[in-house]
Amino acid sequence: MKQSVRTRFAPSPTGFLHVGGIRTALFAWLVARQAGGQFILRLEDTDKNREVEGSAEHLIKSLHALGLDYDEGPDKPGPYGPYRQSERLDMYKKWAQKLIEQDRAYADPYTPEEVQRFREQAQKEKKPFLYRNHRPENPLKWDGRQPLRFKSDPKAYQWHDEVMGDLSTGPEVIDDFILIKSDGFPTYNFAHIVDDAEMKITHIIRGQEFLASMPNYLNLYEALELEPPIFATMPHILNEQGNKKLSKRDGVKDILDYVAQGYLPEALRSFIATLGWNDGTTQEVFTTDELIQKFSLDRVGKSGAHFDERRLSWVNGHFIRELPLDILYGKVAGYWPDEATGYDDAYKQQVLGLVQERLKFFAELPELTIFFFKDLPIDLELISGHKQLKKVESEDLKTLLETAEASLAESDFSTTDLTNRLNGLLTITHTKPAVLFSLIRIATTQASASPGLAETMHVLGKEVSMHRIQSQLAALD
Repeated sequence: MKQSVRTRFAPSPTGFLHVGGIRTALFAWLVARQAGGQFILRLEDTDKNREVEGSAEHLIKSLHALGLDYDEGPDKPGPYGPYRQSERLDMYKKWAQKLIEQDRAYADPYTPEEVQRFREQAQKEKKPFLYRNHRPENPLKWDGRQPLRFKSDPKAYQWHDEVMGDLSTGPEVIDDFILIKSDGFPTYNFAHIVDDAEMKITHIIRGQEFLASMPNYLNLYEALELEPPIFATMPHILNEQGNKKLSKRDGVKDILDYVAQGYLPEALRSFIATLGWNDGTTQEVFTTDELIQKFSLDRVGKSGAHFDERRLSWVNGHFIRELPLDILYGKVAGYWPDEATGYDDAYKQQVLGLVQERLKFFAELPELTIFFFKDLPIDLELISGHKQLKKVESEDLKTLLETAEASLAESDFSTTDLTNRLNGLLTITHTKPAVLFSLIRIATTQASASPGLAETMHVLGKEVSMHRIQSQLAALD
């Protein structure tokens, strides 16, 4: 009987989750969902010195925010728990005892100072430092107070990686590494192998930084008499310049910051999935159902993917435009400018309908809509800094605006009538849209950009629009 696909995301609670970690979780989630299998969250909290308070809760919140629902986890008990490594210490000791009994693990008798002298000696001799060259001949019985080290069996390895292809190494890279530290906590190198076996994980999807340790892991799988799972190594996500790995030190954002700014979960999933993966077509945006249907590890590239926040905003804008207006209106409830308080839903929904095409994320809403809710101060630099308007004499600008005022005063301010009158003004004034329409737009909005002019004025209404045109005329005196 074929084993059900079981994938896992196993972060350490040492800080917030950024796009690199989320991509690993997303790919593992997609593999599980595509196969009708299970996706597991496990918290690898054995390095207590690096653990950040509140980080575990933050990781869980991040996965929920992106809709990456897991079948088992710290807050969702399953048959293979507990799902925090710090609660599984007896299990590691049991597996460690098996290695001790097979003479494949020993108590490490050396102090850090002694190990440093070994390193310096190897450096002097221009040789790589290998701990296995200094194994004690008659090690003490391990009593838990010293580190427990794996007794490696150096050999060449060949293995297949679903992303990186067929890989191989020689025996020289294999060394004795710590299984359990003197504080009683296991190392990642030991614990993740035990946990994956106990939890029946079929696919290990993780970052490129673990690739160098694979020969040691394979050596340990053999010693524990375990069949290795399927491996898939994700290449790094690179910064926008493409010259180094994206990292927290570079100021990369917490994934929840994007959620707070109004990036949609479905947009984040689509964007992150295409960081290194494509389906072999030119398609750039994917629904979640399409991702589940089309995703495959063998379409993940071996080289690093560039992170481009502008592209993320473009993808998010696409998903925003696809939303029905009433659904979008519900989602942007907390993003309106303070000045919108007191305006009714019908008016705000009209405003949202005008800016939906230009909205890239919800936090832009105040900037794009503020002039619908308050009269902004007259800003003459919008004219003096305008590519076309700055070439027109002030008196001519005033004449143009007075002509527009006279025509618009007769309008019923329906979108159709406003459109006809604005187009008619182009003929009457022998002016280009870039001049006339820009002038009227600045007068009515005091913004450098706005939605369609007729549509904007229709929503603002006749009284507000005419008042603002008159205020602009007064400022041109």
